[in-house]
Amino acid sequence: MSTNREYSNPLVEQRADPWVYKHTDGYYYFTASVPEYDRIEVRRAATIEGLREAIPVVAWRKYESGPLSANIWAPEIHYIDGKWYIYFAAARTTETKEGLFDHRMFVLENASANPLEGEWVEKGQMKTAWESFALDATSFEHKGVQYYVWAQKDPDIEGNSNLYISSMANGWTLTGPQTMIATPEYPWEIIGFRVNEGAAVLKRNGKIFMSFSASATDYNYCMGLLTADEDSDLLDAASWTKHPEPVFKTSEENGQYGPGHNSFTVDENGEDVLIYHARTYKEITGDPLYDPNRHTRAQCLHWNEDGTPDFGIPVKDGGK
Repeated sequence: MSTNREYSNPLVEQRADPWVYKHTDGYYYFTASVPEYDRIEVRRAATIEGLREAIPVVAWRKYESGPLSANIWAPEIHYIDGKWYIYFAAARTTETKEGLFDHRMFVLENASANPLEGEWVEKGQMKTAWESFALDATSFEHKGVQYYVWAQKDPDIEGNSNLYISSMANGWTLTGPQTMIATPEYPWEIIGFRVNEGAAVLKRNGKIFMSFSASATDYNYCMGLLTADEDSDLLDAASWTKHPEPVFKTSEENGQYGPGHNSFTVDENGEDVLIYHARTYKEITGDPLYDPNRHTRAQCLHWNEDGTPDFGIPVKDGGK
């Protein structure tokens, strides 16, 4: 049975790159980029709608200088091997060099049962094959292996970022080969910037579905989809197929612009829910990165008869 439940959007205002995780304790945990890009907040609620009014707790604040001092972006909270982890990106400066920021990926760990309590310990930088622009890490478990997926600049490939996957030795260490599984190639992925970023993973119907976001962060921002068979070698690039068209994009009719950087969760009945950010206007004054009005939104994720996700179009504001 599929529900057609509607959510009252926006769910959380001025929160971009939203991450919602439903834990075994029944709570929904939420974190996202704040407009000031200076801290990481976590909140929780018993329902998805409850996240709107939930009181955020500051888990971590940026430093005054150094590699953790600027543009704190896209935190995600994960529960791995009995501990909580937050993956996020940080930079030394807000300035760019040859069109790129200087972000690296970092990890926080919390051993408390409730991550709104206890101490978040810095586990350092997540080291990859290169020292280059890297961000938007996510993690998922499959068949007993913990995987890490992220966006990074390969110095030898034109563009801002490609998507990579690696297995993990623990919550803050990669191990084994690091495989590129997506690079911007279609026209809808290279508007403004050549970008694949913001991956999120959903395991359903014998497949591993991985959404991601592409192009500049204005109204051209949109979502693509990679698919792998659940029995394939996920560290083999040949296992992943990219859908040739975007699966979720701007709807001028519904007043939703630049939807992307999503996460997946389930509602109280176990039905799949798409969490994402979007703006309500097309034209932006100045750099879209510093426009604060990417709001967190939620809508039901439907399924096609062939077992693939049907993202639909971004729904109008309002809802029930």
